Amino acid sequence: MNALAAIQGLDPSSHVRSPLHADDRIWPEKNCYIDIWIEVLNALRLEARGILPFVLALDFEGDQWTFFKPPHGELYELYGLDVQELTVWKPLLEHVVEHLPAGRVVSTEADSFWLPDTAGTDYRRNHVKTSIAINAIDVEAQTLDYFHSAGYHRLAGEDFRALFRLDIAPDPAYLPLFAEFIRIDRCRRETPAGLATLSRQLLARHLARRPLHNPLEKFAVRFAAELPQLQDKGLDYYHSWAFGSLRQLGAAFELAAINLRWLQEQQALAAGTAAEDFQLISSTSKSLVLKGARAVNARRTFDIQTPCSAMAEAWSRGMLDLENSLR
Repeated sequence: MNALAAIQGLDPSSHVRSPLHADDRIWPEKNCYIDIWIEVLNALRLEARGILPFVLALDFEGDQWTFFKPPHGELYELYGLDVQELTVWKPLLEHVVEHLPAGRVVSTEADSFWLPDTAGTDYRRNHVKTSIAINAIDVEAQTLDYFHSAGYHRLAGEDFRALFRLDIAPDPAYLPLFAEFIRIDRCRRETPAGLATLSRQLLARHLARRPLHNPLEKFAVRFAAELPQLQDKGLDYYHSWAFGSLRQLGAAFELAAINLRWLQEQQALAAGTAAEDFQLISSTSKSLVLKGARAVNARRTFDIQTPCSAMAEAWSRGMLDLENSLR
């Protein structure tokens, strides 16, 4: 056998993606890093809803909303998964061959240009940095199985060679992309009640880290001020802006709502209205992406203040409701 795999028994052709990536979600894809973690946890038969409280600390940073990522310490605390940086001191392929048979998934930055699951967007069209988690490889057959976006995929041939720079002469100016490995040998599965208890503790921790001032109010001012510039620079620029702003906002608060509903199902959190408030933020963000695109394309103004005010009010209500529910 020439194939090496960290998580055994996976097949891209029969992989069933996580319910968090279902088509009926407001945001089936979130961001490249949390997406690979959702699918890695799914492949390990672990409940991904437990890790989600970290999104509560999301803030508007000025030129983006926080690019939310699951804290490594919490992945270990909840699931026993140990994440360490991979020191890429030799060709990445050699590291992958080292770590996969030792039971370590390799997470690395990659170029979407060579990822066939991005067909229709970036594949063979645009060079865009993203994150993938490599689970299986066959060096002789030149195939690679990897988690990316909302699923588990396979690439081969030219894509394999380009991803690992096999056909490119060594370049002393080339800097390796960032990579990590995920050690799964201590993976553990808490009972649903036990995991919910731990997740509730994380909820209180991240609620205390929420922004000191309502971030939706700052965002509304910035969005209105930047709309003329977005119109001048066109739709491609707008979509890059929307990814770092409205998409991160909306996807994070959909995950927050999902976590709260799961905690309530597990009777780890008192019933409240925060999940509905956060769902409103998520759905309104999705609506604003579409309205903003139309406004940019038609070079016309539109009402930003009303939906942003509704989201700001929902943020304040939801955070207050959570404080009360955790008492």
